[in-house]
Amino acid sequence: MVDQPRKWRWGVNRWFVLLFIVLGVFAAQAYPPVRPHVQLPAEVLLPAAPLFTIPGVGPIFLTNTLVATFLADILLLLIAFGVWRATRSGSLEIRGFSSAIEALLEALYNLAESTAGKWAKRIFPWMATIVMLVLVANWMELIPGVDSIGVLHPAEGGEGYAIQDVAPGVATVLRGEVPEGAPAFVLVPFVRAASTDLNFTLALAVISVAFTQYYGIRASGLGYFSKFFNVKTLFTKPMFGAIDFGVGLLELISEISKVLSFTFRLFGNIFAGSVLLFVIGTLVPVFAQTPFLMLEFFVGLIQAIVFGMLTLVFMAQATAGHGHSEASH
Repeated sequence: MVDQPRKWRWGVNRWFVLLFIVLGVFAAQAYPPVRPHVQLPAEVLLPAAPLFTIPGVGPIFLTNTLVATFLADILLLLIAFGVWRATRSGSLEIRGFSSAIEALLEALYNLAESTAGKWAKRIFPWMATIVMLVLVANWMELIPGVDSIGVLHPAEGGEGYAIQDVAPGVATVLRGEVPEGAPAFVLVPFVRAASTDLNFTLALAVISVAFTQYYGIRASGLGYFSKFFNVKTLFTKPMFGAIDFGVGLLELISEISKVLSFTFRLFGNIFAGSVLLFVIGTLVPVFAQTPFLMLEFFVGLIQAIVFGMLTLVFMAQATAGHGHSEASH
């Protein structure tokens, strides 16, 4: 009879997790966490060196959310290249990460086909690109170092932390109140989740709504604008014509409100999640963030799908009138 090697009752990995938690508790006592600087506008990384200047607008600076957008674009290109290589390998079955991306895109295309019909092939690239970009941008806040590694910047209004030199070129942050007369500093991260910047969400919203109008015009021609300015019965049937004209103006207002809805829904959810992670990480820096990281994982996924779904539905509605007009003829 061969003796079986003794196995730990609860496994090995969980003991490593417990060890890291204990070490984290001691590390948090020796080096207490510093709350990152929370503000709505993106922080400028190089205030003395603008990227370029737009006449009538002013200088455009490099911000930490712009860095996150560039990184998200690079990640998307790498994902696309990886899926392309997997499809060119000659294998009948794609495996691993590329298989998950293929499954997601296939589900999105089936959804677009059932919603937009013959316009699915034209609408799907916009919908899928928005979903993937927003998904990567949202999940970047879960990467260690994002929103937590940066430079100390002089605080405005004196609300920040004091620093103390401990060696030539080395400084440590002192928690607590800033001594009177001492400069206060805040932590400005190198990378901040792009979805926490209104500029990013507003740009996506404008693109979504603008191309909704574009496909509406392609489907119905200039007659597409009749749903906003309906004057066909304004003189022949004044009462009903006035009602139709008022309904058209409401449609126009609703198109404009879509930009605000897209912008603030995505921004509000992701920015609130980032602040939640800041607060939990500052109060209980070890292990307590884990359930909230899982929560933000699902929130980022849901918000990306919601953004893409609404884009798909609005574009499908804009093209639906053309199909009805063809059927009537």
